[in-house]
Amino acid sequence: MAVDRRAFSLAALAALTISCARAGGRPALKNGMWPRFKSAFLDRSGRIVDNGNGGISHSEGQGYGLWLALTANDRDAFDSIHRWTEATLARRDFALYSWRYDPRQENPVADRNNATDGDIFIAWALARAGEQWQDAALTARSEEIRAAILAHLVIERFGRRLLLPGLDGFSSPNVVTVNPSYFIWPAFDQFRRLDGEAVWGSLIRDCEKLLKAARFGPRRLPTDWIDVTADPAIAPAASKPPRFGFDAVRLPLYAQAGGRPQLVSPIIDCWRGYVRARREIPAWIDVQSGQEADYALSPGGMTIANRALGLPASLPLSSDYYAAALQTLSQSL
Repeated sequence: MAVDRRAFSLAALAALTISCARAGGRPALKNGMWPRFKSAFLDRSGRIVDNGNGGISHSEGQGYGLWLALTANDRDAFDSIHRWTEATLARRDFALYSWRYDPRQENPVADRNNATDGDIFIAWALARAGEQWQDAALTARSEEIRAAILAHLVIERFGRRLLLPGLDGFSSPNVVTVNPSYFIWPAFDQFRRLDGEAVWGSLIRDCEKLLKAARFGPRRLPTDWIDVTADPAIAPAASKPPRFGFDAVRLPLYAQAGGRPQLVSPIIDCWRGYVRARREIPAWIDVQSGQEADYALSPGGMTIANRALGLPASLPLSSDYYAAALQTLSQSL
């Protein structure tokens, strides 16, 4: 995932702190960023371009684009994104999507592995679009993707139901590595309504328990990646830096959108401490050593923090794909 290292200035942070005393709640520009996001990152073919990562596209971005177009009721953009995604990233063996398209390579989709959060967002957007636009084909395709997620990405291990981040590379006999930012709670809740408690309920409950347990170090923060083993205690992933960082920053957005703010209360408390001290919120925090990034949250991360803290002010749309995606999602969930 590309990272945006643009600093959020102390002056802007101070202004937001002052504004918190005057007003609260979510920004009022629901879906208002979509036209700007579309103009900056959606090309004519229907792919969302990650300009911070060499101009690649990936299933995550396509899923975000579908959701944002849907919430803006932009059927033309939605259909364009959907056509490109199905033609370019859809796997032929089952209803999941290759995670990466790199136009610089002779084979732009050389890696056929998936990214589960992209699959979830695509399935969710298609389900909602099928209802909103009374389109049975979109509804049916969402059903196929949901079935593939359950069949290939949900596993029973160590007394838990676990969501694999991808088909390959995350599970061995002794450890399963998961990414809590792939727990997109409002999508899970919709899937449970559509497919039934018996299908999704136990996975949702186990994911909730996992996130509650993923509180490490003195600040009790989750890490971007965690390892699950036979030991009841979970741990930061051994193969990754033990950081609350660029993936985990999405956790408060999904938890609040899914009505589960209690799952991320340590994150909100941590961010509130920086704001009260009139300090920049760092882009990442090492949960073990306490080391902090020497640059601030991107505008995307700061928009999520604003929402989590009840700060009403919004920021100009970032010129970086990932930061802008987080900003726009924050206005649409």
